[in-house]
Formats: sequence, C-alpha cells, structure tokens
Amino acid sequence: MFNIEEELKKLPNKPGVYVMRDKNDTIIYVGKAISLKNRVRQYFRKNNKTARIEKMVSLIDHFEYIVVDNEAEALILECNLIKKNRPKFNVLLKDDKTYPYIKIDVKSDYPGVFITRRVINDGSKYFGPYANPGAAKEMIDFIKQKYKIRQCRTLKNRERPCLNYHINRCLAPCMGYVTPQEYKKQIDEIIDLLEGKTDRILKELDKQMQEASEKLDFEKAAELRDRKLAIERASSKQKVSNISENNIDVIGLYKSELEVCIEIFFVRGSKMIGREHYFFPELKDMEDSEILSGFIKQYYLENPNIPSKIMLREELPEKEVIEHIQRRVGLDIAYGIAIVVNDKTLVGNNIVLIDNEEINPIKEEYQDGEINVKILSGIAPREGKTYPPEKAGWYIYCNGRLVVAADKTSLTTWKDMENKSSGIVFHNNYAGFRGIVYFSSKHPEKLPWNTTKTGLDETSLVYLRAREKMLEIFKIVKNILDDVRKNTEVEDDGIEETIAQMHGTEMTIENVNKVKENRVVSIKNVSVITVPNVTINYKKPKEEAEELKKVLGVKSYREVGEKTFEYYKDAEC
Repeated sequence: MFNIEEELKKLPNKPGVYVMRDKNDTIIYVGKAISLKNRVRQYFRKNNKTARIEKMVSLIDHFEYIVVDNEAEALILECNLIKKNRPKFNVLLKDDKTYPYIKIDVKSDYPGVFITRRVINDGSKYFGPYANPGAAKEMIDFIKQKYKIRQCRTLKNRERPCLNYHINRCLAPCMGYVTPQEYKKQIDEIIDLLEGKTDRILKELDKQMQEASEKLDFEKAAELRDRKLAIERASSKQKVSNISENNIDVIGLYKSELEVCIEIFFVRGSKMIGREHYFFPELKDMEDSEILSGFIKQYYLENPNIPSKIMLREELPEKEVIEHIQRRVGLDIAYGIAIVVNDKTLVGNNIVLIDNEEINPIKEEYQDGEINVKILSGIAPREGKTYPPEKAGWYIYCNGRLVVAADKTSLTTWKDMENKSSGIVFHNNYAGFRGIVYFSSKHPEKLPWNTTKTGLDETSLVYLRAREKMLEIFKIVKNILDDVRKNTEVEDDGIEETIAQMHGTEMTIENVNKVKENRVVSIKNVSVITVPNVTINYKKPKEEAEELKKVLGVKSYREVGEKTFEYYKDAEC
C-alpha cells in the first residue's frame, strides 16, 4: 500500500525527475526538480493551486522519482519521458505533423541536396521547415536545374557516368571528373541561397558574367545570366520581413475558451520562409508561461535547425530552459542563441569568475598549428550561500559549440570518483572551481570534437596537449581553494566569508581577452572583512531533532539549527 505522506518524507534533496501515476498505474504527469523533496511536496500542500493542478493531484495514486546528477540531466530525462509516455497533464508536442526540410550532407566530399522530413543530429545542414511542401520541391527542382550536383542518393563508383552528366546536369563526381574543392563551390552557393544570402551570389555572378564577356565566351555569360535571373525570381517569392536579424523563430500563443494555439514563424536570412502551428485543447487552464516552457523544451531538444534568436511574449519560468537551448547550439560566451521577451534579452547562467585585484582568473593562450587555444580557470562567486557542486568542473568549446560541460572525471583533469587511489578526486571543497577551454579554427575538421560535433574527441593530440596545461592550471586553483579551507579551519580568519561576498565577472569573449596571463595567484592579498557573528542556543526534544536530521540529511544538531534558521529567513524575511 502506497502511503503518500510517508513517501513524501523519504524524498531526497537532490535534482531529479518525478513521475505521477493514477490508480491504474498510468503516468499522468512528468516533472523535473532541482530539489525533489521541495518540488513534489508542493503538490500536496493546501495552497492556491490552479483548477488543473487540483484535478491532477486528486487523481494521483502514487509517484516515483529518479535522481540525477544535475539540472541539465533532469531536463533531458523529463523531455524524453514526456515524449515516450505522453502524460495527459503535460504539454504534449504532437508528432503527427512533420514539415519537409532541405538536407545537405556536408560531411561528404560530394554532398547531395535532398528533401527530408526526418531531422536528426548527423552533422548535415537542414533548411526549413517548409510549411508548403510544394515550395520545398520547387526549390529542389530549381537547384537541380541550375547547379550541376549529383542527384543519386548514394555515391557509387561507376564504369561510366549517368545520363545527368551527358545532359550537362551533373559533374560526375562518381567518376572523379570533378575535385571536392570545385564541387564545394556549388554547394557553398546553394547554402547561401537557402540561407537567403543572395546579394553575395548575385555580385559574384555579375563578376563572372563580365569576365566571360571579356573573353568572348558568350555562351558561358548567357548561362550565368540565366542563373542570376532564376536566383532573383526564387528569392523574390519569399515574403520579406522587417526584422533585421538573419535567423529568428517568433513564437506566439493564443488562448481561447476551447483550446490553446502556439504559432511559430520562421525567419531565415531576414525572410519569412514559413510557419508552424500546434493546438492543445487540454491546456486552457494552464499559465501561458508554463505552456511555452513545456513546448520549447520539447521542440528544441532534438531540433538541429535552431535559430540565432527566439522571440516570445511571455517570460519563461525556468532559467534552465534558456540555458539548455543556449548550450544546444554551443553558446560561446559572446554569441549563440538569444531569447527575447518583449524586447528584453534573457540570458542563461554563463560562466562567471571572480576577477579583481585580489583574486584573478588564470589564463593561457597559444597557437597549436591552425587552432587557437584559450584556457581560463578560476573561482566562481557563490550562488546564495554555497557553490552548486553540479556546476563545478571544466567547460570545453569548439568554435563556440559546448562539447563538454562541468566535467569532473578523468576526461579532463580529475580522476573518476571510483578511482580514489590516485589523482584528484572531486570534493565539495572544489565546488567553486570553473575551467573553460576554447578551441577555435577556420578549419573545423581539425578541432578536437567528434564527427557529430556534440562531444570531445579525447584521442585528439590537440586536446591531449591542452589537457597537460589544464592540469597545471587546475592545480594552482585547487591550491587556492585548499588554502581558503585550511585558513578557515585553523584560524577562522574570515577569508572564506570575504571571498563569498566577492562578485563575479561574466566571461564574455571580450572579458576573456582582457584577463592577463597571470600565473601567480594567492589569497594572501585578500583584505579580510570581519563579519560579526552571534551564537543562538535553544533546547528541543531529542526525538524531534533526530527526525529533522533525517529529513534535512545532516549529521549534527548544529546543522539542524543552521538549516532551520536559513529556511525561516529565506521563507519569511
């Protein structure tokens, strides 16, 4: 027999995902939480809840939960469980309507250009969606007519070229009649066309026409003229938007008495290329911001065609939604996706480090062949009264894309938690550590990321050389944190409290470039601010104190007093 009151007492104060089930064991709601204990308990308190939540709670027979390491993992797991189980009280993104995209498999030496309705993270470029399938087909037909690219799905070695070569519709890459470099020039022009960057194409065609005319190659000049006119016609068919940014998704929400509608307008290359709409008849009692949050998490989780900006009317209630979308596109600290609400840009928690006269980040920058490497490490300011341990570790970027986040394993400079015999094992004493590595190059194929550009190639010599420097820098910051801990334990000299009050600097690219390559860092220069403290003593029944120890997950009565004091102060003051 599932006793809800008893099970609520067992909930851990850790991040995770909770699953609500009815008496038939059917999943009716999936949610995520920074603290499972606090979040799940809220549903069963007698406070002001919406009619929809009241109805959901009345149907809950039992619940279960899954503990994860951090908020990001909880977010991804929540979305996957919603997608798999489709609970009736969650925002559900319908999968029955898929719009076509134009796909270019740029990883190939001789990329093909095709229509697809299946968008996956395979390293290809996707353009769309096209709300009108006929428009996508028309564009593909235009590309096939004006560009001599392969039209076969698979590139096979042939004994002789196909018909398209003989009618001047293909350069026969299958026969080796064209180099990958020459073929790529066409693909680059097609990409510019699909992105709406036609001005550069038209200027280049004008130049080529002039050159052909001067050489009396009038046949070539006429061919270039026809291509120019065709591109101008294709471009003019797209509705022009007055929004200046290149790639934007504009999301609107309308709620009636019967249903909720979410509409997305797709702006690519400053041109309106289509729209998409979703209807949710069961969500009319939910807050607008909550609907948008649930929708956006699911919509952008696996969508590789994320724009540079998302425009909304309502503010999102969950900051990790912003952070997740930003990291999906590889938010470099200076650029990436922006989420705009009523002309106000919302920013996720970018990496912040203490940078003042007393404590500086440590920086090293060098050139490894054609790759620029920036390594930055230091101490983060506190968030509230503590350092969130889940945010500690190394963050690695390749050309602005985040490929490793908050790593604390042997992949970077730490040893695995299981391997305590050697190396440095993560401890909460090091929760203030942040390290950032930027790899950047004009030749993306040389960067130390995997083939899908979603993870690190840990066998890369470029990365292994950087890792040696990361370890060296890490030890310096570790020693600083060790000094802080030792000083506090031995002398209680106020250094920890002083550092806790220091503000941080958001590490934009501009700020990173300002950081001096200073390798001498010490806490001896920290001017200690004395903070007057008082001791609070009171007596309570031991049985009650023991119960609170279990609930709070602490080991001493002193910690019980501190936790309960902080709880009341935060809640009431």
